Amino acid sequence: MGKSQATVEGHDAVRISNAAGTGPFVILCDHASNHIPESYGTLGLQPVDLKRHIAWDPGARGVSMVMSGLLDAPLVESCVSRLIIDCNRPLDAPDLIPSLSEATTIPANLDLSVAEIHQRIALSHGPYHGAIENLARERAAKGMPDPIYVAVHSYTPVYRGISRPWDIGIIHDADDRIAAPLIAGLEALNQYCVGVNEPYSPADRVYYTLERHASALGYPAVMIEIRNDLITTAQEEMAWGETLSRLLREIVERPLSKAAGSPRRGMA
Repeated sequence: MGKSQATVEGHDAVRISNAAGTGPFVILCDHASNHIPESYGTLGLQPVDLKRHIAWDPGARGVSMVMSGLLDAPLVESCVSRLIIDCNRPLDAPDLIPSLSEATTIPANLDLSVAEIHQRIALSHGPYHGAIENLARERAAKGMPDPIYVAVHSYTPVYRGISRPWDIGIIHDADDRIAAPLIAGLEALNQYCVGVNEPYSPADRVYYTLERHASALGYPAVMIEIRNDLITTAQEEMAWGETLSRLLREIVERPLSKAAGSPRRGMA
């Protein structure tokens, strides 16, 4: 079951599923939903635009739910579209509230006042990160081991006219305790084109959630990006969730190495 930490116009702003999960992992889904609170209308967009990747990460929540169940891991998900505010951006990021996403202008996000920005932070960004912090405190109070954070995202096959060849990208910073063996495990399957810090890297300022809740506190973490045309059905979400869960479980069954090296970028 899930528990809501805050609501927006009767809709969850953030939801935690399997909060009592006893596994070592905590799954995070920053862009789980394309929900726009009713008072914001469609932000000046066509309804069809709200189904596109600009509004959320299609398939990411489904994969996250599978992993949460198989790994007995809590799942924290943002339940408000990133077009309202992007929970995976620092508060000083120019695209915290995007006025342009890919090639699409977001009319209602132009020229926002400071008060309007603060309202959106309080609506979604604050509750989401507060829920992650509260969960960490609750787990620590129970004497549970330090969390291993796994952020699950999806990405478009083509971005601004450029094709992306990777089936999956593993994103990490200097701490590759989870990323390195996960990359090795995926490569060993000989099924996938694996991107290493592709199609994004922490240098692109897309690693904020893990920087805040993992890197800053010394916890292991990894960010997973799956190409969204590969997770369009429940069966595909299940398959990816099962594969990733098995590989992650194998990683924690052996001692983790110390945080290492600088992140590499390239295609494996």
